[in-house]
Amino acid sequence: MDDAKAKWKVDKLSNWEQVDSFDSEQLKILLSDFGKRWLAHDGLWFQAVEHNFDIETAMRLDAQAWGRFSPIEAKRIMKFLKMPEMPGLEGLMEALKFRLYAFINVQTIERIDEKTVELKMVDCRVQTARRRKNLEPFPCKQVGIVEYTTFAETIDPRIKTECVRCVPDEYNGECWCHWRFRL
Repeated sequence: MDDAKAKWKVDKLSNWEQVDSFDSEQLKILLSDFGKRWLAHDGLWFQAVEHNFDIETAMRLDAQAWGRFSPIEAKRIMKFLKMPEMPGLEGLMEALKFRLYAFINVQTIERIDEKTVELKMVDCRVQTARRRKNLEPFPCKQVGIVEYTTFAETIDPRIKTECVRCVPDEYNGECWCHWRFRL
């Protein structure tokens, strides 16, 4: 048993030693790959629920999962960035750049005015993959409302989230989804 524990520690240390030897380009590739792996798991989980039950059950359970995951992600990002409590829209703008999605999708974050920030998902891996496979866009609006609302409220409870557009809304050629955050 002690040998097994010792081996695990050696293996764990050797992984970190290898990562320590990566250059910045390798680290970026690894970070992107981690995001892709996470998204693949999310999609496969959803498909398994849909296959074993139905789309409505899968959407309901997906919203529940995102309602729990998004605050965890927000808190971890806040801790990593050493954010103060209630960092306002500036904190939200910074935190949005560190979501798992931000490393695998193309998004824009824009300060509209003193009390408003907008995020647009210009290229979404999920929707792009579905388009490539000639599938209908994934109707993520209801789940997105839960996801972005709980994320923003965790960053700062004063922030209110509005979905400007998101699938099943028609793709406008500019972005897959568009979110507005107001303080």
